[in-house]
Amino acid sequence: MDHERFELDAPVGVIADTHGTLRDEALTMLEGCGLILHLGDVGSRDRDAAILERLGELAPVLAVRGNVDTAGWAERLPWHRDLVVNGWRLHLVHDIADLAPETPCAAVLHGHSHKARNEWRDGRLLFNPGGAGRRRFTLPLTLGKLWADASALRGAILHLPL
Repeated sequence: MDHERFELDAPVGVIADTHGTLRDEALTMLEGCGLILHLGDVGSRDRDAAILERLGELAPVLAVRGNVDTAGWAERLPWHRDLVVNGWRLHLVHDIADLAPETPCAAVLHGHSHKARNEWRDGRLLFNPGGAGRRRFTLPLTLGKLWADASALRGAILHLPL
């Protein structure tokens, strides 16, 4: 399988679960990223495709489809995506329950739960940027950044200042 490959000198922005809401604070926090990954649940309405377009004004955007991405435009989004950033293989999926455990990768980037996660388990980074759109329950609004260089793959969860 051929993976999209990126050589970046900038961090990777990671966002998920916008559910039709792209906040100015999120855009500000993603400025300067070399690539932006949206991990699904962009939104269910026709107009929500504009979220990916707006993110694309900051950096190239790759996205996977989430369970609420039901509008016609979302049919072009894959359910899973593999890419390589600076030699690190990343697997993107909306719901980690849909991950095949044998998938070879250095990191699994996922969304769905709205619960931020930046955890190494069994030599693999499990990274969920949390939800950046509408507030869910009492969970904070967050997004993530990844730094992939020759020595390490590191992630950070960033809280939107709201």
